[in-house]
Amino acid sequence: HKSNETKNFLATMPEGRFEFVFTPTHGSWLNMIESFFGKMTKQMLRGIRVQSKQELVNRIYQYFKEVNQDPIIYHWKYKMDEIDIGNTNET
Repeated sequence: HKSNETKNFLATMPEGRFEFVFTPTHGSWLNMIESFFGKMTKQMLRGIRVQSKQELVNRIYQYFKEVNQDPIIYHWKYKMDEIDIGNTNET
């Protein structure tokens, strides 16, 4: 959202098409999501060939189902009012 390329692209989009929600640059929950999808890619997606978009969707949902059979519970350590998110008005 900060690069000129992104700003120029967004200027061509209809008003209200995108809603930005600014999060801290190093948000720990974002790292968890990136880790999850990275693990999914390594374990299930890398090197596969699918015949259709629907087959890919089915494989991804099957992965979610298998992962959720033995969930790992994450206990958040911070309260939102303790997090310094800095200046959220930067673009």
